Amino acid sequence: MEYTRLGKTGLEVSRICVGCMSFGEPTAGNHPWSLNEADSRPIIRKAVELGINFFDTANVYSAGTSEQIVGKVLGELGKRDEFVIATKVHGQMRPGPNGHGLSRKAILHEVDQSLKRLNTDYIDLYQIHRWDNATPIEETLEALNDTVRAGKVRYIGGSSMFAWQFLKALTISEKNGWARFVSMQDHLNLMAREEEREMLPLCIDQGIGVIPWSPLARGRLTRPWGTETNRIDKDEFGKGLYTATEDSDRKIVQAVAEIAAKRGVPAAQVALAWVSQKRPVAAPIVGATKVSHLEDAVGALNVKLTAEEVAALEAPYTPRTVVEVR
Repeated sequence: MEYTRLGKTGLEVSRICVGCMSFGEPTAGNHPWSLNEADSRPIIRKAVELGINFFDTANVYSAGTSEQIVGKVLGELGKRDEFVIATKVHGQMRPGPNGHGLSRKAILHEVDQSLKRLNTDYIDLYQIHRWDNATPIEETLEALNDTVRAGKVRYIGGSSMFAWQFLKALTISEKNGWARFVSMQDHLNLMAREEEREMLPLCIDQGIGVIPWSPLARGRLTRPWGTETNRIDKDEFGKGLYTATEDSDRKIVQAVAEIAAKRGVPAAQVALAWVSQKRPVAAPIVGATKVSHLEDAVGALNVKLTAEEVAALEAPYTPRTVVEVR
């Protein structure tokens, strides 16, 4: 396993991060394709055996049961300081007022709930899952700073927002002497490259570590075009991400398959290699529902694409509307 620093921090993370949206009770929340505790265990165990120390979940995943499973299983597999546990806050956790969002009330309540579910005294990386237009960003940032000063959180990060919003948040934190975002979890893969325009250059300039979500486009880059899976069939959010540009996306999938065939490696390794080699990516977040998914992900670190291969992979791309930040 390869390790790297997260942005300009001293935090060392594996070059592969396990996306824990795959873990959780299927009957809880909005992820009916997720794996229950018994089915999640061998995958989390394999990740640790492969040297992966970085795990990303969220309070909203499977109504909190993802955090419960991750905290329980990791607690049995090693010492707390061996792992970098990341989670997120923003989503709807209960009906009614103050049950979601990034208000001070919501953040200070939800961080304690996540700590309980994860069965830990601290969270390594606490991220805002989305931008909250209903709450002043100053209120959000001060509350996050307080979680750091209280020792409940080590670092804070952002996810899926516009570059101007991220820079605004960084500037406000710096001005007030508050804990500053050290990472950006954004949507980046061969079928979603709009972050190349402004967010990635901003992160390079500001020393921010990038940990892309959906680096395999919800599995679409790993198999022949049009393949039906349980995840694709039931993932309503994913369907909204990849429906408007099917003509170019089909060509991208074909380019991945052709390079994979020539190299004699799985398509997933080619797609992940492209993401991993892009600056300033620290670790793509890989969701796994099979042990083989993790083995492919780790193997991708050994795939070094040539300039010609990168050009072939990128050529079919067409600009698209960004929908994931709204």
